[in-house]
Formats: sequence, structure tokens, C-alpha cells
Amino acid sequence: MTIAVFSDIHGNAMALEAVLNDINSRNIDLVFCGGDLVGYGAYPNEVIKLIRKYRIPTILGNYDEAVGFGKSDCGCAYTDPQMKEWGRISLEWTKKQVDLENRAFLRSLLGRIQFTACGKKVLIVHGSPRQINEYLYAERSEDSVLRLFDEEKVDIIICGHTHLPYTRIMGSKCLINAGSVGKPKDGDKRAAYTVIKLTESSLETEVIRVEYDVERMAQAIEVSGLPKEFAMALMNANS
Repeated sequence: MTIAVFSDIHGNAMALEAVLNDINSRNIDLVFCGGDLVGYGAYPNEVIKLIRKYRIPTILGNYDEAVGFGKSDCGCAYTDPQMKEWGRISLEWTKKQVDLENRAFLRSLLGRIQFTACGKKVLIVHGSPRQINEYLYAERSEDSVLRLFDEEKVDIIICGHTHLPYTRIMGSKCLINAGSVGKPKDGDKRAAYTVIKLTESSLETEVIRVEYDVERMAQAIEVSGLPKEFAMALMNANS
């Protein structure tokens, strides 16, 4: 079985369209989205429209939760005061842009997706199984990560939220971060998603990078009224 998982689109409809086209060109059995459809990018409604059009099973991200439920904080754990202010501007802008129907759609998104494939129990979340906005970085201690597997009684956990793709195998357990479609933070401007190939006896993952017009998307952010720093971050693929 071959599974494609993408996450953290953040209002970047151009990147999402390129990723969906790439997925459609491959022999993929199942497709999932790890959430954070909106925030930071200029096209939140367009992203939601694409997800709805293709009926992709999607996890509720922390930004989706904030916009869908009209919260005053996106749960982004900013430590820098300037970034916190830019985040506030982004959230307020996005809440004004997303229409009522799409807000209702965000509220309908799933907290988690769990299924069995090739004898392996798979769990998809946005941040972590414990919290929607917990960051599971690749350097998290093995003991801490394995406790999550013990609590959930699964073999594979797939997450997003950090915008940094990785695969970490610990014995029979595997933690996968799908990366970010619309706001990468690993220095590669291309949209990223992860393909997982499963058999009864093996697991392989590949981070797929997809070209799209990053400069055009950055320009759209600049003219939207969002902080120009979001456009710069997109061009530099950093936080």
C-alpha cells in the first residue's frame, strides 16, 4: 500500500495545487492531509475549496481550530514579541477572509485519523497524539517518543506542525513528519509532502519536493495586507 500525507498548507493554494497534481501522477492508494489549511498565506478559501473538491480526509490543525472556532490565539507558541504580533495580524486577517461555509468546514475536521494497513496500526495527528500544537521534533528523546506509542498502541504515528519533514524508526515503531506544503522551514522553498510505502514486512518513506511559482505566491502575500515578512520567509524557506 502506498500512502501520501501532506500538511501545513497555510493558505498557499499554488503550492497545494502543485502537490495534488504530483500526487495524481503517482500510483497512490490513500491520501491524507495533516491540517493547518489556513494562516500566513493569501488564499485560505482557495485551499479549503481544493481540499473539499478532492474530499481529502483532513486533520484539524491548530490554525484551523483558531479560525474555525473564532479563537483569539492560534496556538503557535511564539517566543519573540515581534513574531507574536505578526501572528496576531495573520490570525485576525485570516478570520476576516474565511467565509462562513469554510469556517464550518474547518470546525468539521477530524482530531485524529486511525486505521490499519498491511498489518500496521497507523495514527495521523497534527501536532502530537496528546496535543494539537505540541511540536514533535526529530531530536525528541527516544524514551519520550516511545511513550507516545505505548499510550496509543500503534505502530506508525504521522504528524505535521513543525514544517520539518523526517522519518524516525525505533525498532518496530516509526514516527513520520510529513513536512509542509505551503510554508517549509528547512531551507528548501519547494512544497513538500511524504509518500509511505508499506508491505507486511517493510516500510519506506520518501519526502517529495514539488516545484511551484514561489515568487508569485510571495507577491500575493505582499499585496494581501499580511506582513511582508511572511513573503520573505516563504522565499527563504525559514520560520
